[in-house]
Amino acid sequence: MNLSFNKNDDELRLLLSELRKRQAQVELGGGAAKIQKQRDQGKLTARERIAYLVDPKQPCLEIASFAGDGMYEEYGGCPAGGVVVVLAYIKGRQCIVVANDATVKAGAWFPITGKKNLRAQQIAIENRLPIIYLVDSAGVFLPLQDEIFPDREHFGRIFRNNAVLSSMGVPQISAIMGSCVAGGAYLPIMSDESLIVKGSGSIFLAGSYLVKAAIGEDIDNETLGGADTHCDISGVTDYKCENDAEALDTIKGLVSKQGAFPKAGFDRIASVAPKHSSEDIYGYIPHDGKPFDNMPIIECIVDADSWQPYKESYGQTIHCGYARIDGWAVGIVANNRSIIKNANGEMQIGGVIYSDSADKAARFVANCNQKRIPLIFLQDVTGFMVGSKSEHGGIIKDGAKMVNAVANSTVPKFTVITGNSFGAGNYAMNGTAYDPRLILAWPNAKLAVMGGAQAAKVLLQIEKSRLKAAGEELDPKALKELQEKIEARYEAQMSPYYAASRLWVDAVIDPAKTRHWLSYGIGMANHNPDIPRYNPGVIQT
Repeated sequence: MNLSFNKNDDELRLLLSELRKRQAQVELGGGAAKIQKQRDQGKLTARERIAYLVDPKQPCLEIASFAGDGMYEEYGGCPAGGVVVVLAYIKGRQCIVVANDATVKAGAWFPITGKKNLRAQQIAIENRLPIIYLVDSAGVFLPLQDEIFPDREHFGRIFRNNAVLSSMGVPQISAIMGSCVAGGAYLPIMSDESLIVKGSGSIFLAGSYLVKAAIGEDIDNETLGGADTHCDISGVTDYKCENDAEALDTIKGLVSKQGAFPKAGFDRIASVAPKHSSEDIYGYIPHDGKPFDNMPIIECIVDADSWQPYKESYGQTIHCGYARIDGWAVGIVANNRSIIKNANGEMQIGGVIYSDSADKAARFVANCNQKRIPLIFLQDVTGFMVGSKSEHGGIIKDGAKMVNAVANSTVPKFTVITGNSFGAGNYAMNGTAYDPRLILAWPNAKLAVMGGAQAAKVLLQIEKSRLKAAGEELDPKALKELQEKIEARYEAQMSPYYAASRLWVDAVIDPAKTRHWLSYGIGMANHNPDIPRYNPGVIQT
């Protein structure tokens, strides 16, 4: 290995160290004192419940762990959005588990909590995966009720999705393991089966204090809506459990007896290890952002000798090809960061989408749809090529052709942001708005409408023009300070953690684990046999 490889490796491992520290902090939830308080009540924490429930020695992938990161500071923060969501196996079956974290504001729902729950349900709907809710929540966080209660993608959408999932035949099981009040009470009861833990679980539309205020009735919460009430009298819940462990064991038993459902039938053969070690990715990513040949990165992810390039010598700023990942057949669309010379002898900048590469990618996406092959997008894109030559050559039409192909693609799509994700390149390469089944980011990823330096120059020019129109002018020192301030703000907003906190990406992951995430995701997508016929629309002509 050369010095450059080693330097790259060192820099990436530093980013991974930061990732692990951030994750460890998130896993503390509301802090050690709150965790101990929950244990003193005889309850497991959200993460302990999940660890008990899921199959050991099987993949357990947490999504949206950085939801709410850096947000709601005026309220003391909301680590992980106050809810833990994992993709995991239960009794050998892929499931989604959604567990309220009662150590974070008693499991109250912040706006980001609702968004995270909706994302979990979206994954369940798209992939027809059973979803398990471990409920322990005080309900809507009232100071922010206007941001979570009334709109289309707010709290009520969760109950709508409960109904939709049920109509699709997707199993939903809820365990009431703590508080479950007001509107939140509908989530477990709109599930197919519900459990309640005696002594700690309670469910009612209004608690004892509100009942006293509303109708003058004196009653305690256990009598009002505890396990005995709802299992013995109202019949609202289906199973009464003595403690958390019994509730989780009951869920395991219910899941283990579920029948098999039709599959999509994506092609899979025996897995073969990649040509390069997965950790070699660390050394292939330039720490200084310089152009590089990213085929070795692809070779760290796909099964050895499975890569079949499509139009290899045409549109070379995008690699397209068929391959296998852990045995699964896939189509890969990957931005090529090399500076290349095209057939006309013209130099093309790596990471930029030109007309020929856009045309190539659109055709390849259509081919994968025709053959029912899942698509993998590896994003490291600075956008579409600009300038008179590109405009005269119809870059907008070619770019629209690619965006159209991606938007109308019906096979499962997965996106990994391996570097830059700027401008319309984010859209063409299957960004969040284009419904990837999973969208992942490496810790070196950057998401923005354009690069930080370019954005700072544009914003600075706008500010200078504004000041000039007002008869003001900044001296060189003030201009430099303003530029540094703009750059710092923009750089912070490009961080993958900024994106993850707002659920623009599902997870920030170790690049060496990309292959595992993608394999799990394709297996997950294989549960949904309903793949509509691909209809590209008129812009393909």
